[in-house]
Amino acid sequence: MATKKTGDLALVKKINTSIVLEAVLRHAPLSRAQISERTGLNKATVSSLVQDLIDRHLVLDIGQGESSGGRKPFLLVFHARAGYAIGIDLGVNYIRGILTDLEGVVIEERERPLNRHESDIVLEQLTACIQELKDAMPESPYGLVGIGVGVPGIVNGEGTILFAPNLSWSHIPLRGILEERFGVPATIDNEANAGAQGEQKYGAGRGIANQIYVSVGIGIGTGIILNKELYKGAAGFSGELGHLSIEAEGRPCRCGNFGCWELYASENALLEQAAQLGYGDLDALIGAAEQGDEEVIALFHRIGECLGTGIANIVNVFNPDVVIIGNRMRRAEPWIRAAVDATVGSRALALHRERFRLLYAELGDKSAVRGAAHYAISAFHDKMKDA
Repeated sequence: MATKKTGDLALVKKINTSIVLEAVLRHAPLSRAQISERTGLNKATVSSLVQDLIDRHLVLDIGQGESSGGRKPFLLVFHARAGYAIGIDLGVNYIRGILTDLEGVVIEERERPLNRHESDIVLEQLTACIQELKDAMPESPYGLVGIGVGVPGIVNGEGTILFAPNLSWSHIPLRGILEERFGVPATIDNEANAGAQGEQKYGAGRGIANQIYVSVGIGIGTGIILNKELYKGAAGFSGELGHLSIEAEGRPCRCGNFGCWELYASENALLEQAAQLGYGDLDALIGAAEQGDEEVIALFHRIGECLGTGIANIVNVFNPDVVIIGNRMRRAEPWIRAAVDATVGSRALALHRERFRLLYAELGDKSAVRGAAHYAISAFHDKMKDA
């Protein structure tokens, strides 16, 4: 009986510690008295739990705040530099990586082009990028707490890339490879899901319950957030809206389908058409548009119309509060916006358009890498709450 009572007390302490840490994470700076008020825990319990969190390097006492009449309270904040996370956006033609603190503040950034898609070559580049970021990490109590990676493909619950058509990959056990190499937890997800999480946490999607993030890069992926939760579907593979058919007799896609949306509205579709004008990359096209090149501006307009067609379908199916356009095509907003708006306006159902807003990613082309780092941070927070 005594053993059970001791176990019960330990469980209660763990739960209460989690409650206090969550209060600090969400509402800091807070005094001990304010934590007591927010959580309903008595002041003595809060004081003891806070000291445990300070001893574990998770909470910092930053000194006295303003008085509301009595003694000045000592304020507490989360110790953001107690450890660091790495986020990676593995694109079809680039690898982007960041090192962040435990509040998601970017400390270091790396980016390198990706010119070949053989898995062994890409994995070598990927691990080198992660190692560079790790080497740049300052000293801290917890060191590197985790790695998050967004990839352009379908990922299962074990962190294996089942299918990445634009990389020609299948069944790559990426989580296992990274965890064995770096000795920390790794989270692998579709890059559009990571982008959706990045915008919800740090960007245009903050505080919005129902949002669809559309990642427009070499392909098109979508991250679906419904009632503030990432929707993954029955098998965990939702969000492949880039492979909706918008042309019944359309071109064949690498996924095996025909007439897929991404064949007509992605960066790759843009570059295929731009080659006829003598342009080979997005930077050159944006530069030409800035200089008033009418052929390039017309090309962006056509891509915007195709992009709007797919977004109208999304609006009609999901009735979201917002759709957020992100990834590399976000940079073309000045030249695609009018066409996207007009197409969505003419094709989406009127009732769905009443409260709907079309936004562009606040984080630019860094939504996915920020979301990937957030996966690692969130997993660490959950681990500490359960400790």
